[in-house]
Amino acid sequence: MNDQRTDPEKSVPPALPAKDVEQPTAATGGRAAQVLREVTTGGFGVTVLAFVLALVIGGLLIIAVDPDVNDTASYIFARPADFFGAAWSSVSDAYTAMFRGAVFNYDAPSAARALRPLTETMTVATPLIIAALGVAVGFRAGLFNIGAQGQVLMGAAIGGYIGFTWSLPPVLHLLLAIIGGILAGGVWAGVAGFLKARTGAHEVIVTIMLNYIALYLVAYLLTTSSFTREGSNQPKSPGIRENAQLPLLLGDQFRLHAGFLVAILAAVFVWWLMTRSTWGFRFRAVGSNPSAARTAGMAVSSSFVLVMVVSGALTGLAGAVQVLGTEKALTGGIAGSIGFDAITVALLGRSKPLGIFFAGLLYAGLNVGGRAMEGATGTSINIVLVIQSLVVLFIAAPPLIRSIFRLPIQPALTKGASA
Repeated sequence: MNDQRTDPEKSVPPALPAKDVEQPTAATGGRAAQVLREVTTGGFGVTVLAFVLALVIGGLLIIAVDPDVNDTASYIFARPADFFGAAWSSVSDAYTAMFRGAVFNYDAPSAARALRPLTETMTVATPLIIAALGVAVGFRAGLFNIGAQGQVLMGAAIGGYIGFTWSLPPVLHLLLAIIGGILAGGVWAGVAGFLKARTGAHEVIVTIMLNYIALYLVAYLLTTSSFTREGSNQPKSPGIRENAQLPLLLGDQFRLHAGFLVAILAAVFVWWLMTRSTWGFRFRAVGSNPSAARTAGMAVSSSFVLVMVVSGALTGLAGAVQVLGTEKALTGGIAGSIGFDAITVALLGRSKPLGIFFAGLLYAGLNVGGRAMEGATGTSINIVLVIQSLVVLFIAAPPLIRSIFRLPIQPALTKGASA
């Protein structure tokens, strides 16, 4: 009897401290492992792996077109070390030149020259980020704003006109020029939203047509006396007045201007709009299920118009920043391919402000570094275009990346299934 009473007493006390000590440790370890899995196998990990895989395929293309590698391939079985050495040298030289041209030139004679590639990448990324934020607002609301190119053109045209025509005090002149670009882009995209709300016209078709209208309208304006630089035979406007120019951030030796700060503020604004405001909730509700939003009492038609106006206002801002900060004059090619590249950047960033910010820097870095790579090694910049396309392809197809790298199912899905 005594033995039967003492055995439970001896067995219970050791179990309680063991449980108390081990449970927090197990929970902590489980939480850390979960965070690690989310980073490596979640959206961020898939994006990184997509970029790495695109670089690998790009490296294979560089090897395939390099003449020195092709020469060593003719006797690869006799001296394989020559082939692999030439292949490694070709790829490493190309990607090293890209890094030096886009991020940091460690061979530069001065610190300013070493940092110039990074500032150039930031300058090129500025309008891309702002325009992509506008495109992303449409995506989040279920609308495909393919007219970013035309809206960038109109924003640059009106913002530039105010910049080189009006004569105002410094701060006021810059603000009015920026506001003019915002209004121009918002009105231009609002036409597509209005037609969709009133007639049901598809926004993709309408915005594509508006791209062509904006292109030819700006080309015509540059033939008029109001938009043509005096004494110039080229379709180029007068220079932006100094009071309307975006100030340089790092001095005259760099092109980086305050538009980069505008891009950061625009990203913060879009985050607040889509996650913290009533309008953002309304936009997301309409984008998720228009019928349910209509049943809940939301005005779906007016939401279409508002979404397009906000989207176009941001892309118009991108055009104004481009002409007031980077180019400082209006030309027919002022927009370049910003509007179309913005769609890619929005997809790369998964229509999230933070993702778009880094996607814009990545995309711009590939462009800037690609030109440096072509100049230093002779590698065609078309390789960079292939890499960009592959990154978009792989990010758009996460199951493909998961199958290639044999990644497990996303932790969130596993957790939901187990619950």
